[in-house]
Formats: sequence, C-alpha cells, structure tokens
Amino acid sequence: MDTELIIFSEYCERSHSDPTFLVLLQKGGLIEIRTIAGEQYLLVDQICDLKKYTSLYYDLSINIEGIDAIRHMLDRIHNLQDEVCKLRQQLHVFEKGDEVQ
Repeated sequence: MDTELIIFSEYCERSHSDPTFLVLLQKGGLIEIRTIAGEQYLLVDQICDLKKYTSLYYDLSINIEGIDAIRHMLDRIHNLQDEVCKLRQQLHVFEKGDEVQ
C-alpha cells in the first residue's frame, strides 16, 4: 500500500506550525510521524486533522488531552450517525416488505 508522505520540517515551515506541537500530537496518539532514513515525515491523510487540531489548540486554547477527547467524541458521533443511517435503511426495507403483502 503506497502512502503519500510530506517532509515534517517542510510542513512546519510552510504551515507555520511549531514542530513541538506536532510532536505533542504524536505523543498523544493523534497523528503519526514516520522516520525514514533519518528524515521525519507526516502522512498526507493526516493534514485535514492536523489543521483541526491546530485550530483547537491555538484558537480555542484546548490542550492535547482535550483535543483527544473531542476527536473521540466526534468519531463516536460519526459512528452513531452511520448506525442510524443503516437502521433507517433496514426499516425502509422492512416497511416496503409489509406493503407488498
């Protein structure tokens, strides 16, 4: 599986991000920083989350633990929304079955 990577230092420079903050996110389990041949990289797939975490941290003064709690709650909400959607589809199929009889 090919994963697109961004050089850690280049991301920090271009986004004006503090490398220490990104390391804190990694230690908190919120992002992954890969080291390949002595160079650190971020996964492209994480950039959207990184922007959210940066906003929460700097704009709203939410600490890493708070960001993790928010991420967990948002993941849970997303999973519950998926479950509701599936249950509605099942209900719709069940109701259609009743109409046929």
